[in-house]
Amino acid sequence: MSVEQGDEPTDESPTYPVLEAPADGIPDVIADERELQRAAETIAAATGPVALDAERAAGFRYGNRAYLVQLRREGAGTFLFDPIALPDLTPVQEAIGDAEWVLHAATQDLPCLAEVGMHPHALFDTELGSRLAGLPRVGLAAVIEHYLGISLAKEHSAADWSTRPLPEPWLTYAALDVEVLVEVRNKLHADLDAQGKLDWALQDFAALTSFAGPRQRTDPWRRTSGMHRIKNKRAIARVRELWLTRDEIAQASDTAPGRVLPDAMIVELANTAPRTAEALRQAGSSLRTKSRSRARAAGRGTNRYADRWLDAIARVAAMTESELPPATVRSDAPPPQRAWADRRPEAAARLTYVRERLSEFSEAEHVPLENLITPDTLRRVLWTPPYPFSDKEIRDRLEQLGARPWQVDLVAPYILEAPTEAPATDE
Repeated sequence: MSVEQGDEPTDESPTYPVLEAPADGIPDVIADERELQRAAETIAAATGPVALDAERAAGFRYGNRAYLVQLRREGAGTFLFDPIALPDLTPVQEAIGDAEWVLHAATQDLPCLAEVGMHPHALFDTELGSRLAGLPRVGLAAVIEHYLGISLAKEHSAADWSTRPLPEPWLTYAALDVEVLVEVRNKLHADLDAQGKLDWALQDFAALTSFAGPRQRTDPWRRTSGMHRIKNKRAIARVRELWLTRDEIAQASDTAPGRVLPDAMIVELANTAPRTAEALRQAGSSLRTKSRSRARAAGRGTNRYADRWLDAIARVAAMTESELPPATVRSDAPPPQRAWADRRPEAAARLTYVRERLSEFSEAEHVPLENLITPDTLRRVLWTPPYPFSDKEIRDRLEQLGARPWQVDLVAPYILEAPTEAPATDE
């Protein structure tokens, strides 16, 4: 479980009693098939929602797999499963059956839980629900404070959970993540119901049951941080070759790519194109001078895999112009909003109108604007509106783009009443 941005306590934050240890003590980590079967039987014999969480090793290991799975169910207690020793948790999935999962920030955990054979039939996301309920801070600790008046320490959220054996303080932290999650769910459920937002939440939760992870990007290397500093097409090709080489090394060594070579070092090498080991070291020294925080990873990765980086740079030097990747790639997404007024002023007028109406609704209902409708969905519908421009066609288009019924009911009328022509300008 990670801590969401913006949830750091402030000087004005009230002080709450701290939840320091699980009520039933720290359970043993289950890493044996027999223990797994016994746990599954106990879980199956209990009733009610199931609190779930997973710990990963982001920033340490390659990929996003789970290194610990936590589960708690009333009448069964808390369980900690080691998915490295037990990569198939199907017995737990079968024990849960169609009971509701309770997770916080479900999209973070659903992909890695699916990898170990666990898929929800129904779920309740306390982070998403808290956004709809209008909470100003929606990290797990903040939500627990809001609804239960107790504080939850988060000091191990960024730990390397691939560590074995896991230290006892980490296990305490992991068990506490699910200790009161169902209690929070019940309070939040009542809050959403009282605000008339429960149906919105249930529709959003139902959509999450089929969530399989973020959409795979074309040319993910183009997301390298610092690409705006790349000077020309051949340097772009060097970014690609260095990124792909780094990914091969990271996958083979099960190491987070940024620990093999930071993005900043890829950009530095792409622009300077060193041809020798000495020039490579000088490039690394230059980066370390610019940013001490990147020094260790830049130096270690540059020196250890020097031959691989030089080979990648040499491959680009041998490429013809036709073999270089294009500077940009075409996308089916609408252009940046700043270009709308010049290219399609009528679309810009529609977007301004609808965003103003939605902003008013957002403020009145205390729901973040992006939860009312995703910005990408709104831009796509308004940049290329359906034809004929009717309520039915607008609703169909919103549904095709993944909007839930409550979102369609909210947004479609605003789109329909938006201006269809560009505003007049003074000559």
